[in-house]
Amino acid sequence: MVRNLIMLGMAILVVSLIALIIIGFLSGISNPLPWISMAILAIVILTHNRIVKYRYLEWKESYSVGIESIDNDHKKLIQLINNLQTAIDYKTNNEFEKKTLAEVIDYTKYHFSREEDLMENNGYSDFVAHKAQHEKMIAKVTELVQAYEKDESEGIKAGAIESLLMYLKSWLINHINGTDQEYSEYLISKGVK
Repeated sequence: MVRNLIMLGMAILVVSLIALIIIGFLSGISNPLPWISMAILAIVILTHNRIVKYRYLEWKESYSVGIESIDNDHKKLIQLINNLQTAIDYKTNNEFEKKTLAEVIDYTKYHFSREEDLMENNGYSDFVAHKAQHEKMIAKVTELVQAYEKDESEGIKAGAIESLLMYLKSWLINHINGTDQEYSEYLISKGVK
């Protein structure tokens, strides 16, 4: 609800500034009103874009574990999480949100399975602890998804999906930068590329 009001306010502000620009130029090019309005409009757009950019994850080379298949999985997970962010930001219907969320969860499970197979097949000593982290994450996501699905009111539903999304973003980046970095050197030394 709050995000809807903010978006409505932004739309009204932008339309108002555009109207001031047009009216200002109709009264003459030397009128300062359209120039000031254009500057304010540019600032509003740049500020909005900067704020929105921080809501999305971006792949950084520092996330790389040096194993192409795992890095590609991580890039795909970032893309899927960003798709979910877009679904939330642009108030798509619940079915699209649910479908996008299911894609994130399904691909996460697929990735975990691939990663665990690589660790187990190559005798990684911390395999059990790493797998336990994956299981704990899936349990938490399942709990958050259940909270999202049981809530019927739009306001509570929006809060639940936001909580889920924040958890996914935080967990993924912390996991990639943490325990995933720990196994990479070992697996690379075993010839995994």
